[in-house]
Amino acid sequence: MMLHIPEILSKAEVAEFRLLLAQSNWTDGRATVGEQGAQVKRNRQLPVDSPLARQLGEIILQRLYQHPLFLAAAIPHRSVPPLFNSYAGGEHYGLHVDGAIRLLPGSNLSLRTDVSSTLFLSEPEEYVGGELQVLDTYGAHEVKLPAGDLILYPSTSLHQVLPVTEGERVCSFFWTQSLVKDDAKRAMLFELDSSIQSLRGKIGDAPEVLSLTGHYHNLLRQWADL
Repeated sequence: MMLHIPEILSKAEVAEFRLLLAQSNWTDGRATVGEQGAQVKRNRQLPVDSPLARQLGEIILQRLYQHPLFLAAAIPHRSVPPLFNSYAGGEHYGLHVDGAIRLLPGSNLSLRTDVSSTLFLSEPEEYVGGELQVLDTYGAHEVKLPAGDLILYPSTSLHQVLPVTEGERVCSFFWTQSLVKDDAKRAMLFELDSSIQSLRGKIGDAPEVLSLTGHYHNLLRQWADL
């Protein structure tokens, strides 16, 4: 399931992020991938241990973990601290699948990557190319969102960032381990939850709404991986 979540950050917050990021030291993005990924990855990133990355990442996660749409779609257990990247001058990231396991910085904990997120920090008109292209059984889906908006998609997806031929594409990206690791089950729970919320808005907590809510939580109880 792919989901567009708008306005995680306001335009003023995006401008503040960009100002701080412009003053930072970017490094070769290949430092954070394995041998296979390094063959197709050409971009720049903030170092994983960058204090600025930690500062801005905490703001992003705080917003997301208070956002009902993200909570309903990702059903998050824990997330990797957000990273930040930049593409310009033809830089790109060829077709790849995200690694299944990532270590949480500063700990001995590991995380299974179930859900990938990209938060756009450049407006679409600021750069040419740079679409996030996600491939699934229904074809290729190209994503290029307004600054401050986020796209959420399964980490199992084959995807790439197309070359940026003009301007600069700045984004934040990270991974989340869901309480429900199967994407199809997460999608069913999301659709069920959306229907419950819609019905509640129309008829309140009628017996039918309460019954559906019970089914939602019983399915979550059965499928949750703690």
